[in-house]
Amino acid sequence: MYKIGIDVGGTNTDAILLDNNNQLIHSVKSPTSLDIKTGIETSLRNLLQDLAIDKSQISHAMLGTTQCTNAIVERKKLAKVGVIRLGYPATASVLPYTAWPQDMVDNLSGNYALVHGGYEYDGQVLSQLDEDEIRLLLEGWRQQVESIAVVGVFSSIKNDQELKVRDIIQQVYGEEFPISCSSLIGSVGLIERENATILNAALCKVIETTTQGFVHALQAEGISNVEVYLCQNDGTLMSIDYAKQFPILTIACGPTNSIRGASYLSQIKNTMVLDVGGTTSDIGVLQDGFPRESSVAVEVGDIRTNFRMPDIISVGLGGGSIVRVNDGKITVGPDSVGYKISQEALVFGGDTLTATDIAVRLGLADVGDRRLVAHLDEAFAKEVQNVMASLLEHAIDKMKTSSEDVQLVLVGGGGVIVPETLRGVANIIKNEHGSVANAIGASIAQISGQYEQIYIYAKEPREESLKDAQHKAVKQAVLAGALEETIELVEVEETPLAYHPENATRLKVKVVGKMA
Repeated sequence: MYKIGIDVGGTNTDAILLDNNNQLIHSVKSPTSLDIKTGIETSLRNLLQDLAIDKSQISHAMLGTTQCTNAIVERKKLAKVGVIRLGYPATASVLPYTAWPQDMVDNLSGNYALVHGGYEYDGQVLSQLDEDEIRLLLEGWRQQVESIAVVGVFSSIKNDQELKVRDIIQQVYGEEFPISCSSLIGSVGLIERENATILNAALCKVIETTTQGFVHALQAEGISNVEVYLCQNDGTLMSIDYAKQFPILTIACGPTNSIRGASYLSQIKNTMVLDVGGTTSDIGVLQDGFPRESSVAVEVGDIRTNFRMPDIISVGLGGGSIVRVNDGKITVGPDSVGYKISQEALVFGGDTLTATDIAVRLGLADVGDRRLVAHLDEAFAKEVQNVMASLLEHAIDKMKTSSEDVQLVLVGGGGVIVPETLRGVANIIKNEHGSVANAIGASIAQISGQYEQIYIYAKEPREESLKDAQHKAVKQAVLAGALEETIELVEVEETPLAYHPENATRLKVKVVGKMA
């Protein structure tokens, strides 16, 4: 049996083939195409064309994609969203879409309604849900919205009202209508949770197009009897059906895949990882083989959210970063020639000086034609290298939790631009397959389930609360495609809520299991 892993980056689309023991058989890189789909098809074709394997033996295919991130940043291909907030009149002072960029609000239609419902912080009813009010609203929105976000006040404590509204929407609009419930997506904090839920609802068309394109690309190569998974941003996988419910979980899965791949290649579970691509360098931290999660609210496309995200710092430095000299000052990036590097970089006969050209001039890389950069002054090339090193060193310092020098695993196709030594780094670990660590990370991942809720220990003892949260996390993992008998608990996080009179605690539980 074989597994295919594909990771779509801003510059390259990487594809790999693994055998049953997760040993790498073959890997290829193809330029990422403007429509994404063509790049995936090209990578698949290049991966399989010279291999004498039985395609019916390919059992799993995994895709890590930037499509959802790009859709939000570029404001393209997003669905028209209706927002139902259960919290009238208590929350009328801060309306949905507050502090959103206006162009994004216009893209999503700006439809929202405050209706009766919601809970107090201790689980008491804020106001009763009015089903007739919901049905009347839905009739008015017919043909105006393509997806709905349902957000209840303190639904992180009790979410039965949100689920009831979901049932009503399905009765009125049909079972297949896309609905996002905030209690299943975001964390504590109404506005940030609402924002994440709206974005999730907006991505329903993008994820549908992406998954269909991937399945069709596989079928075009004669690969049909295969389990298809998408990568999540915590270093695990999810089934297509699960991805359609929670497309927002694919955001930032690219750097996460690289971190997981770096752990697998280096056989190290706790370290710092530097992934250098064609456009950016991403720095993350491995904890027990998984990426460290961000503990602060994260902005996605200038919108503040609080859903699960990896703790990543991105620097505008990659293999295609453009080198300039202005008034005697050297700058590298943040703009890049991206996937056009094979036409525009000096070593490939182009006329743009890039970070890769500097690496070739200093003998760090063996790509293109070295004679085309022989005219570059060596002292100048070293100055540029120092500028690049300084950018990386500053970012690495930001990710440290102590002043000690760290161990760094270097991966990514643009890794050739990184100097042999960096300040603050004890040693740099490389692997011959590091350039496709992202696709490897996509292929070796497990399936995860995560559940987060506020439990009041005075009413529901801690042990019972833990059991309940774990049971619900297991259900999420099974929905995402995990074998129930292989699922194990990997993380429990308890955060007591200060000043709550009845010992309320935010409980977050994560489980992982093998793919079905």
